[in-house]
Amino acid sequence: MEQDSHCMQKNTGLKRIRLAGVYAFNGITAALRHEAAFRQEALLALFVLPVVFWLDISSVERVLLVAVTILVLIVELLNSALEAVVDRVGSEHHVLSGRAKDMGSGAVMVALILWIYVWVEIVVLGVWLA
Repeated sequence: MEQDSHCMQKNTGLKRIRLAGVYAFNGITAALRHEAAFRQEALLALFVLPVVFWLDISSVERVLLVAVTILVLIVELLNSALEAVVDRVGSEHHVLSGRAKDMGSGAVMVALILWIYVWVEIVVLGVWLA
């Protein structure tokens, strides 16, 4: 019970910011450790993000390429969190649990489609065909 009261304490100021950083690091580490899709997308990001700074593109195009790449990672983290919560609630099949997981996967797919579109538009059509 003592641990519960510790978790419920109101953290403010620098301690709150530090703890938020620790929790964020723990979340990203857990995703890397337990989520194959996040590992694959993180590897993709590690490969393509340096390319962004090598390309001869405008600042706005560079920001867009970085933003959509990071967006995929954000959506995957949220999807993984949603799946973990659904799995924690219960292992029996429930239509709402399945719907929630499917919607999370749909969000990742939409983010990936956006990523592909922006990269094709800027890199393939804008740089290579110019």
